[in-house]
Formats: sequence, structure tokens, C-alpha cells
Amino acid sequence: MLEETSEDTFFRELGGACTELRQAFARHVGMSPHRVQLLVRLRRDGETSHSDLRHMLAIDGASVTRLVKEFETEGLVTRRLAPADNRYTLAALTAAGERVAADLERSHQVYQERLLDGITSERQEIMLDVLRRIRTNMIDQESQ
Repeated sequence: MLEETSEDTFFRELGGACTELRQAFARHVGMSPHRVQLLVRLRRDGETSHSDLRHMLAIDGASVTRLVKEFETEGLVTRRLAPADNRYTLAALTAAGERVAADLERSHQVYQERLLDGITSERQEIMLDVLRRIRTNMIDQESQ
């Protein structure tokens, strides 16, 4: 059996952390990751087409429609046809949806602070530099 290299260990740990991170906050607040992302996106971007939400969230159109309709039923989102082109449906937060999304963002900030507990700002900067370098190297590799 081959021994794991330091590169193998690094990327296994990085991949595991990324996978877990995508799910952890949503579990923490008792909501699916897509529900969290949709509410936060609408809060940050304002009224948005279903098509744009599909691209932002990387999910299919039927899933976006289902999520938006669920939020509409809960009184968190409104939908309307785009005035310029009625082929597009626009979604926007209601006042109640705005409050829920704002609470999610505040909770997420506190959650992130807890995850970084004990990690100095210097070590965070080092990790950011490493991640940026990896992304640059990936782009460089793709262009070769």
C-alpha cells in the first residue's frame, strides 16, 4: 500500500473541511444550504430573476421555483413577472423575509467567529495566502 504524501494529506483535509463547511452552518440554523443561500442572496442582491438565482446557487430551475414558492407560502418572498419580459419571474424578500435573512447573516457572522476561535489573524492571513496561491495555480494549470 502506498504511503500518503503531505500533498495528499493537505488536499484531503482541505476538501473535507470545505465539504463540511458547506453543510455545517445550515445544520446549525436548521435549514437546508440552498434555503440559506437563497435568502441571503436576495437580501444582498435585491429582486432577482429565477434564472439568475439558478446560476448563483448552481441548482436547476425547478429547484429554484420550488424554494421560492415555499418561501412565498411562508410569507418571506414575493414573486412577479418581470415587467420588461414576462418570460422571467422575479423574486424579492418581504419585510419578514428581510428580517429572517438579516438574522441569518448575523448568526453566520457569530458562527464564523466561533470557527476561527484560537486562530490568530496572522495565521488566518497565511491561510488566505495559501488558498489564493492554490487558486492561481489552478488557473495557470488550466491555461496550459
